[in-house]
Amino acid sequence: MKGPVLEVQIFGIKKSADTRKALRFFSERRIKTHFVDLMEKPASLGELRRFAQKFGVMLLVNKDSKRFAELGLRYAQLSDDRWLQKLSEEPLLLRIPLVRNANQLAVGADEGTWKTWTER
Repeated sequence: MKGPVLEVQIFGIKKSADTRKALRFFSERRIKTHFVDLMEKPASLGELRRFAQKFGVMLLVNKDSKRFAELGLRYAQLSDDRWLQKLSEEPLLLRIPLVRNANQLAVGADEGTWKTWTER
């Protein structure tokens, strides 16, 4: 008897190499993906909170992004809730892709984690 069918949700941006890498990784393994382009539909606060609870808000922030520098956030002292609000409004600040497999989560191009999901 086969286990549950693997289906992942990928939050990212079409132009992002890491987002494309995630989409390619799962499509090569014939795993159904639901892609959410954050430039068209920002991540909800609830969705971001789910990732923040597991990894911490600051792991979701891409401090190397051009947008981070443009907004002058290097010395910003924001609460976690304010950061989540900012990440929802400014998807280019996120470390993407955000990948969700049921209750399992991964941030960035984390092929090691993705592989563990596909090997089950």
